[in-house]
Amino acid sequence: MLFASTMANARGCLQEGKRVARRMLNQRRTKVVLALCLLLALWQCFRALMDDFGPVPWAPSLLHTPGVPCPARANSSVWFNERYEAAAGLLLTGAAQELSADVVQWWLTLQGPMNGVQLQAIIRQLFSVLRAPTGDVLDPPRCRTCAVVGNSGRLKGSSHGLLIDAHDWVLRMNRAKVAGFELDVGTRTTHHFMYPESAVNLGPGVHLVLVPFKPLDLQWVTSAFSTGEVTRTYVRVKQFIKADRNKVLILSPAFLKYIHDKWTQHHGRYPSTGFTALLFALHTCQQVSVFGFGADSEGNWHHYWEENHGAGAFRRTRVHDADVEFSIIERLADEGRILFYK
Repeated sequence: MLFASTMANARGCLQEGKRVARRMLNQRRTKVVLALCLLLALWQCFRALMDDFGPVPWAPSLLHTPGVPCPARANSSVWFNERYEAAAGLLLTGAAQELSADVVQWWLTLQGPMNGVQLQAIIRQLFSVLRAPTGDVLDPPRCRTCAVVGNSGRLKGSSHGLLIDAHDWVLRMNRAKVAGFELDVGTRTTHHFMYPESAVNLGPGVHLVLVPFKPLDLQWVTSAFSTGEVTRTYVRVKQFIKADRNKVLILSPAFLKYIHDKWTQHHGRYPSTGFTALLFALHTCQQVSVFGFGADSEGNWHHYWEENHGAGAFRRTRVHDADVEFSIIERLADEGRILFYK
């Protein structure tokens, strides 16, 4: 009896010890998370002050010093010069006949034949609802730093959040999630690239950047800010969208064709949204940092907010050539055109 009682007491003490240890461990974890969240909040307050007051001589930066000329770009290689066109038109502006016949012919076949489309009428209607871009909407006032944040699972556990938020522009895409992943992906967004089937509501001050793969996409964004009459493309889409209508930007189909011709060189049917955002940054920013592209550390292709369901679906569609796009990103990094955080 005495032995049994002693053993029971010992087991009880051991279990109580484990519970105490778990509580202590959870408390430490909670303190670490709270400290990191406080650091993020303080950084956001600092960024907000800087955005209000503009460049301040004493303000430190993780990336560059305000007022100092941008560092010289890397010497262009033959490979880069054969692909990069500084004069490539990025945005749809509503100007008469801004899309050439070969661009229109290519674009109309991306997601099925579009016979009888009155394209100019669609564009006119678009810019009767939304503001046409001004000439200086993309011009950098100083050395602009940009973070292009992909959706790869390799972002999980990366702790890149503060570094991402330190950039002037933060570009995200499709259904990218921030809440719950702030430590790895940051909290700020300045430009969000999407198409109707991947559309999400945006916070104030964020540029909705439409990547149009068909004329119906232009009709959708017009409708989403006005009548709400477009509710389906090849799937059901958002009837209305919450976003700043004065900050909407429409990528030009000519820009998509330029990427397809010059960069991916007809690998895949058309470039992915992420790769398109990266090329947009390459044309508008003096320093480009790239996060969250490619497979995770175990070779899986999936989104950072998923538990690896349907891993590799992005590659299996064959709409985009993920391997070719990834190899171009690595080449750009090797040549010093971008900073690639793996």
